Amino acid sequence: MHGWVLRSFRLLVFLLVPLWFAAGAQAAEPSKLTIVTSYPAAFFEPFQRAFEAKNRDVSITIIQRNTASASRYIIEKQEQPADMFWASAADAFELLKRHGSLRKVHPRITGAPEKVLGYPLNDPDGYYLGFALSGYGIVYNGAYLAQYGLAPPREWQQLLEPAYSGHIGITTPSRSGTTHLMVEALLQTYGWEKGWAMLSNLGGNLSTVTARSFGVASGVAQRRFGIGITIDFLARTPSIGANDAVFVMPSDTVFVPASIGILSRARNVEAAERFIDFILSEEGQRILLTPAVGRIPVRPSLNRGLLPGNDAGLLKDTTFDAGLSAERYGLVNLMFDDYVVRRRAVLARLWKRLAEFEAMNIVSPRTQALLSRARHSLEAPPISEAEAGRLDSDLKAEWPRRIAWSPSQIEFAARLRGNIELKLADAEALIAEISDDQGSRWRR
Repeated sequence: MHGWVLRSFRLLVFLLVPLWFAAGAQAAEPSKLTIVTSYPAAFFEPFQRAFEAKNRDVSITIIQRNTASASRYIIEKQEQPADMFWASAADAFELLKRHGSLRKVHPRITGAPEKVLGYPLNDPDGYYLGFALSGYGIVYNGAYLAQYGLAPPREWQQLLEPAYSGHIGITTPSRSGTTHLMVEALLQTYGWEKGWAMLSNLGGNLSTVTARSFGVASGVAQRRFGIGITIDFLARTPSIGANDAVFVMPSDTVFVPASIGILSRARNVEAAERFIDFILSEEGQRILLTPAVGRIPVRPSLNRGLLPGNDAGLLKDTTFDAGLSAERYGLVNLMFDDYVVRRRAVLARLWKRLAEFEAMNIVSPRTQALLSRARHSLEAPPISEAEAGRLDSDLKAEWPRRIAWSPSQIEFAARLRGNIELKLADAEALIAEISDDQGSRWRR
């Protein structure tokens, strides 16, 4: 009897041991944390390696998309696993917040102020947190400028001067969250009318509009154009190389926080909270200072000397309204694409001709009146601020891809396009009239 029991026990152990090992292996398998981000591998991999080394029970999966595509993925692909959103464009977070795609997250103690040069560091409503800072500026190629006899630009207003016509590159805001934020900062600082006048004038000086944000700095480095509007970390990417490229921040630059948030559909909230703890810890913040990442930490103990004084910056006299930016995200992008991108050649020709006549200092009251009207036609936004404010939300927030446009969006886009064509045709007719008055030939 004893031998039978012993044999049975051994058989039971033989059968159960594989199950014990399998259960142990299953228990030891790391939980998955899925992060949707617009950042390149050179940025996120140092954080990923360091976090996983400290948290061996968590395995990070990255879904990498540009900002606009990432926002659509989170909003439209609800069935796909995703725990966090990690990106530079604050208005993308506002868009997700408005769609109920973010859950609240408590701020961490870092010693950072509530605002940095007029820009809120964290979402005042508590749905996302700033973890790094970046500044906007101008990148230029010294050899290129010397070739064309151009002075290096130091301020935004210089980029509107006729001398720089055909020498500037930028990314369209519909493809770049960083560019969209810069466009919005101009509109909010200078107002809808004056801000759009600056964008139109800038559009007349553009050489090209790049498809991606990193194309601006690389285009300058390769001398495809001489000047670009970009953000510090894109201009200082090691892969760009020296190549005579210089990055400068205007006196009225914009410093904006890069942010992180937890999605409302997150399956691994506990690991997501730990990841935020890590990137806001001193160890995580120090990773920002490495050359491969190249961002400014939000911790004051680590960013001393890296930020200008509080009396500097484009937003020094105001506070950036990320909610307003998100509310009219699609409208601003549509206006920029239809006016600046698609009609760049026409804008360049009209602005150049207008500048030539204005430089002649013609004293004729009639000519001065025509010049003033032509400038107004070029500078006026396609729709007024009052009309923009009255639009339904589906005509202002981020638009879906063209194939999914609603009838109201199709009608509005056609009306906007018609307004643009009328304004440009009016400017062209006025400039042609001035040309006739001066007895010169208007070359089309």
